[in-house]
Amino acid sequence: MKRSFIIGLCSVLCILYPAQAHAWSYDSETATEMQAAQLRFGAEFNKKWRNGIRLGVSEDLRFDLYNSAVGPHFRKSYTTLELGYKPIEYLKLDVGYTLRIIGADSTWSAAKKADPNEWIRHRVFFSVTGSYTFDYAKIYLRERVQLDMRTDSVNVLEKNKCNVLLRSRLGAEALIPGKPVKPYLWVELINTLNAPEYQRKNGHQFITDVRTQAGVKWRLTRLSSLDFFYRFSYGYDRDINITKNKGYIQLTEEKCFMHSIGINYNLDW
Repeated sequence: MKRSFIIGLCSVLCILYPAQAHAWSYDSETATEMQAAQLRFGAEFNKKWRNGIRLGVSEDLRFDLYNSAVGPHFRKSYTTLELGYKPIEYLKLDVGYTLRIIGADSTWSAAKKADPNEWIRHRVFFSVTGSYTFDYAKIYLRERVQLDMRTDSVNVLEKNKCNVLLRSRLGAEALIPGKPVKPYLWVELINTLNAPEYQRKNGHQFITDVRTQAGVKWRLTRLSSLDFFYRFSYGYDRDINITKNKGYIQLTEEKCFMHSIGINYNLDW
């Protein structure tokens, strides 16, 4: 019985594999590469309670000072409302919503600028963070499931109305006794979880971003601080264009190398 099941399963896989492989072939394949330098400003306000609950609101503004594809422009605005809970010392849970505003560049038409569905995006996320503190350092691992939603009209064979991503971040902070500064470093991988069939890489989900950030948090007062940082991001995307009745399928591999310098203000009370 077991042998018959294995033989039957292998037969089904052999039948399905050619069709699946055909779905990942393209009539045309091209590649683009973009270099960009970005300036970022942000502010974050957190209200904390003794029972481990935290309510936060933040704003993040991003400006491309240099962009090899479309020139300098206002890139994005992120407004986030977040609720956190720390049940024990080593574990933190977060859930939140982000309103994303995409800035217009030189390629946008007047009709696209006039339609809010083209430049408004919605994001919902849930995070689990585990951390451990040593004498002079703190390390942490954060796993975040993120849903990026759009309200404009799209071809669902080319892209999703709602992208589901997994963001994995590993970081460390240095603790210097008696000093108001706290150097830190983190690395993050972002992986697709529901990329459409034609967008997948070799038939699989793929890593869409690799990010690393180094910075220094400077404590101004007991409640406030400034965060100065440099971030390097490598972005990879697979843009699909499918004509009517799947008559022509075009793949464009898009790579982006982003250098960002930023400053954030934080207030906790």
